[in-house]
Amino acid sequence: MSKPFTSPIKTVEAIPELRTLIQAQRKQDASIGFVPTMGALHVGHVSLIEAARQDCDFVAVSIFVNPTQFGPNEDFDNYPRLLAEDLEQCQTAGADLVWIPTTEVMYPPHFSTYVEVKTLSQILEGATRTDHFQGVTTIVTKLLLSCLPDKAFFGAKDYQQQAIIRQMCLDLNIPVEIKTCPTIRDTNGLALSSRNAYLSEAEHESALSLSRTLNLAKEKIEAGETNLNHIKTEMQQLLEETPLVKLDYATIVDAQTLEELTTPQPEMVVLVAAFVGATRLIDNCLLNSASAH
Repeated sequence: MSKPFTSPIKTVEAIPELRTLIQAQRKQDASIGFVPTMGALHVGHVSLIEAARQDCDFVAVSIFVNPTQFGPNEDFDNYPRLLAEDLEQCQTAGADLVWIPTTEVMYPPHFSTYVEVKTLSQILEGATRTDHFQGVTTIVTKLLLSCLPDKAFFGAKDYQQQAIIRQMCLDLNIPVEIKTCPTIRDTNGLALSSRNAYLSEAEHESALSLSRTLNLAKEKIEAGETNLNHIKTEMQQLLEETPLVKLDYATIVDAQTLEELTTPQPEMVVLVAAFVGATRLIDNCLLNSASAH
């Protein structure tokens, strides 16, 4: 379905204009794919746009750095904003439309409604970033309801986020299919993230310990280790012994409920989060029944 682009990609800001353009496509029986982003696009984002291009007739991308998902001491002001480069990447990857709403469009005066998925949002990432997922679910609800795509594409790197968004769509009857696409890594195994731009050379080297930790757990489980607490301890030790790394969590959980596991089961997720220098990074690895013995 990929197609060449010869002119600048279409951009919109206002929701009515976005809906008019989407509706025009619907009248032609086009299927709508949607990729929500905060910009600073990398190869991982591009892979989502390409997946949407393969799966849908019309692809819309949003670029919006959402203030409500950043905590008071997080990097909202410093978050990379690279609109010209982002638009070029969207065009090359095959997007048809880029929606670039302002904060005033998404959070008008007197805005006072928030969406919260309770249980899944209060553990792991939500244990320390207490309002993060409320910000995510609120903005994703608004993004999805603004354009009502057939399918929305998210990356597997943010495993807890896509699990929460699935639950949210189910609970609120939002008629959008959530598609999760594989994590894209650099040649050393580091999961691509817009925040990787913050890392110094030494920090980048230390950040490789996150994917090494996932591989450690995967190899232990595939070798027949059944005491997951032992594996978690080894994961935590690996991260704690790495220079410049401050461990947040390293654990193995149920793929659906995200509850901690002590013994293997058919679908598990290994999850890690750590500060590397001042930059907080996350990663995960899904282990299916073929990996567990």
